[in-house]
Amino acid sequence: MGTFLIIAAVFLIIFGLLGLHMYQEAHADRTILHDFSFPELPSSFGTVKIFFISDLHRRIISETVLHNVKGKADLVVIGGDLAEKGVKRSHMEENLSRLQSIGPVYFVWGNNDYEVSSELDELLDEKGVKVLKNSAVKIKSKDGDEFALLGVDDFMTGECNLDEALQSVGDIAFKILISHNPDAVYSITAEQQIQLVLSGHTHGGQIRLFGYGPYELGGIRHKENTTLFISNGYGTTALPFRLGAPAETHLITLTSTSIGRD
Repeated sequence: MGTFLIIAAVFLIIFGLLGLHMYQEAHADRTILHDFSFPELPSSFGTVKIFFISDLHRRIISETVLHNVKGKADLVVIGGDLAEKGVKRSHMEENLSRLQSIGPVYFVWGNNDYEVSSELDELLDEKGVKVLKNSAVKIKSKDGDEFALLGVDDFMTGECNLDEALQSVGDIAFKILISHNPDAVYSITAEQQIQLVLSGHTHGGQIRLFGYGPYELGGIRHKENTTLFISNGYGTTALPFRLGAPAETHLITLTSTSIGRD
């Protein structure tokens, strides 16, 4: 009986420590720095800094994250799933206000956002957030050069329409696509010349055992001439735990490979 109690106590300690670790990974406040260079980005931009965050769900953006990026980002991109069913309007409003303190905010819809679509749609309009739903905006440099920021509706709605988003872009050479679901990359053709895709949705698998999970870890993938960037996301679904796929946000710096050439 004594041996059994000792073994049970050891297992309880192990599972308790594992649970604590999983909770800490789910509530991490990491801001990871990334650098990308593209020849199509006009050199007149110098650098473009994007704060990218996706899959907030029920989390409130921490002061730590805000401190990491305030004054450092030119614009903010929300890669979908700002909220989900059960998230209060005040919660969504607080997150949008915090993000707007960093810079102008651009948003694409995620699958869970549609669970609170009427409230969220109204709030996005009130806050002046630019929603990219099969649409695009042109970002200009001081010299008048442009690049395009495109966004598509969530891939799982069946209404993701990249061709519609491209209609207003014209012959702009450098294009960034925001898609909540990274599977949208498979609909991109070489002729569309989209250099970078920002996405989330997968949570990096959220719970990974022995390196395996229901989805791949976030990171960088390549499809022909397109770079696909997938975030592990900031929040969680179901249980507030992560293992092997800690929460993350990103500060992405873009430069032109033509900078510094003779």
